[in-house]
Amino acid sequence: MQFIDAASVDGARTTADGYLVAEARAVRTGVQTYLGAEVGKPELATVRVYRPEAEVFSNDSLASFSHIPVTDDHPAEAVTADNWKRLAVGETSGEVLRDGHRLRIPLIVKDAATIKKVQEGKRELSAGYTCDLAFESGTTPSGEAYDAVQRNIRANHLAIVQRGRAGTECRIGDGADAWGIGPILTTDKEPPMSLKTVTVDGIPIEVTDQGATVIATLQQRLSDSAANIAKLTTDNAAAITAKDTEIAKKDAEIDALKAKVLSDADLDKRVQARADLVAAASVIAKDVKTTGLADAAIKKAVVVAKLGDAAVAGKSDAYIEARFDILADEAAKSDPLRQTLGDGLTPHNDTDGPSKAYQQMVADMHSAHLPAAAK
Repeated sequence: MQFIDAASVDGARTTADGYLVAEARAVRTGVQTYLGAEVGKPELATVRVYRPEAEVFSNDSLASFSHIPVTDDHPAEAVTADNWKRLAVGETSGEVLRDGHRLRIPLIVKDAATIKKVQEGKRELSAGYTCDLAFESGTTPSGEAYDAVQRNIRANHLAIVQRGRAGTECRIGDGADAWGIGPILTTDKEPPMSLKTVTVDGIPIEVTDQGATVIATLQQRLSDSAANIAKLTTDNAAAITAKDTEIAKKDAEIDALKAKVLSDADLDKRVQARADLVAAASVIAKDVKTTGLADAAIKKAVVVAKLGDAAVAGKSDAYIEARFDILADEAAKSDPLRQTLGDGLTPHNDTDGPSKAYQQMVADMHSAHLPAAAK
């Protein structure tokens, strides 16, 4: 796995040819914190990586930092024999030594543009190297907890950067006031960290840049989760409302169907009323066809047949029904048979001829089926 790590430079000076010569302190032992994405674990916010002394100061590790290219920022690719002319601005020397818990590496910067950047303040260093990273948790001899261990460290290049992982402790500098930079730290104590203020749940706290990045990542994840929960809640409420509306509609349809179901008595009344309407219609206008027509349509057809289209033009159903009722009353009064059937037969006591003839007709009707001898 490829890594980058900060370095510090002491005793910087320029040669007669204008080159910048210095010594870097790089790749310290101990625990450093990386973002999960930096070490192939994007699902983790941070990973504590441990560099044991035995790995940092092994012969192979020390040798790998000799004669490696110095670059202006980290290149997007490893520096090799094929691209060093394009990427390198200098190189390290061969005398790589242990210096406390770091490596001391002599270097020379030969590119004039890069030397100018260093003199203007771009002076921190960052080592680019590969290693085997084993994800195994534990505790260092000094009591620091870790999540992973680096082994088989092999250097590829040393980059001049604006800001290295280890901060101002690892930088180029020799106290030259003309450069506008402060003297480098010469002790093994960690320098004060640059802090920034972030707000968590309304409470302002001071954290490092890396801590601020981690907090911002976690806050974004919480915000995204809250948004997802709110959306799911809203969608669920909408689904429940839609289902309740559908159920209410079905209930209304069922109630409407129940209201249309007639009892036996109501059905008898409807049948009798229909029969009476058809009978009245046939008396008023015998040629009117009532089959398949609704009650209101029968009444309208009768009124039209009797009085013409003008009688119903632009008139309401109530008006047409009233005209039908008037016609029905008039028809009943002018129909002797209907009147007779309605009033029933009554005996006549008059002795005049018509009365006797009527009585005789009735008697004949009652005895018509008898033999002549029985009459």
